Amino acid sequence: MRRIVPVVLMLIALVALSLVAIPLPAEEHAHTVALPATLKWAEPAPLPGALLAVVQGDPSKEGLFVYRLKMPAGYRIPPHLHKASENVTVLSGEFFIGLGEKLDQGKGQELPVGAFLSVPPNHPHYAWVGRTETIVQVHGVGPTDLRFVNPEDDPRKKK
Repeated sequence: MRRIVPVVLMLIALVALSLVAIPLPAEEHAHTVALPATLKWAEPAPLPGALLAVVQGDPSKEGLFVYRLKMPAGYRIPPHLHKASENVTVLSGEFFIGLGEKLDQGKGQELPVGAFLSVPPNHPHYAWVGRTETIVQVHGVGPTDLRFVNPEDDPRKKK
């Protein structure tokens, strides 16, 4: 019994020290409500013809971000990658995703409304929209970016 008491006291002390020594991350954002009617849509430079609305955070900065991407029927996003994980939920429309460095609609997969997809960092992928306008919601932890596999696909570099 005498041996057990010091061991128990030592374990309690270690647990108490670990709780004090490891600070918990502070909450970085306030309660957020985003209504569809209040979103501010703008055309993103790398995706002309699409519209983007930031729901929370800033994808180019450290921390949580959420944005929505609205694409017209028939829209295509050429093979590209991101430096952060990309997590996508299909909110409306017909959305397709493919993996690899060449856009091949024969190898893609349709993601129905409500589907979720997570693409790891620096993993080449592409997407396209079916016959109707489509909205997806993307979330992750920034900073992130969009780099096209083929630099000629990047409209920011065209003059």
